[in-house]
Amino acid sequence: MTDRGASVFWRFVRFYLFVTGKGEEVFMPSFLRSLTESGNCTFKVGRRIGQRSPIRSEKRKLRMVGKGQTLTDRDAEIGLGARRLLESKDDAYVILIDDLERARTGDHRAVFDRYRQIFDTILPEPIRNRAAVHFLVNMIEAYYFAHADAVNAVLGTELSDFDGDVETIPHPKNQLKSLFRGFDEKEHGTEIVRRLDLPRILSNPETCASLRTLFAWCVHAMGNESEDRFRLRDGVLSPVTRGQIAD
Repeated sequence: MTDRGASVFWRFVRFYLFVTGKGEEVFMPSFLRSLTESGNCTFKVGRRIGQRSPIRSEKRKLRMVGKGQTLTDRDAEIGLGARRLLESKDDAYVILIDDLERARTGDHRAVFDRYRQIFDTILPEPIRNRAAVHFLVNMIEAYYFAHADAVNAVLGTELSDFDGDVETIPHPKNQLKSLFRGFDEKEHGTEIVRRLDLPRILSNPETCASLRTLFAWCVHAMGNESEDRFRLRDGVLSPVTRGQIAD
């Protein structure tokens, strides 16, 4: 495959999503559908894992040391599930996606390290770089505010696109509930997500660093480096998760 005379490596990729929330389990593949338009990838929810936070209890840490554990049993299950998928298909990739709510932003690096340790411990080196950890900040509903028309079409509101970085909205889900009584994250969220224009949401290179890093990792995995609808070349990336792209 070529683009303006330049050679571009192209591969088909199956992305398996490990999600932490019920809403994401329902509509994350639809949320990421812009990446499938090239025809060389698919998204499927592999499993819902439940949210993890840094382990702070010294007693818990000592118990793990006493058992010779570096991971909790539940964390190890995540890694083993990822390993089974990655070893079963050469075109399989795993993305663990969690919300980074405002209360957890101070633990961004520590939460990432816990998830990343799962993959780095369980996955052998040849397949380790086919698994990544990414975050929705502060949650998937934040990105709805970057495409107000999608929200208005479903809820009948009269919003305008958020003026600024939607990843700084403290609690977007509560904000939607205050704007529309009876907002249901699954029912209404599914309809809103179907209408979202992700290139539009990522059109400002100074916003949505965490979401753009997720897209950049997927594009790099596909070898589709000519893709720049999401301002990957000049847009901000997450300082916590961007290192996985180079890997």
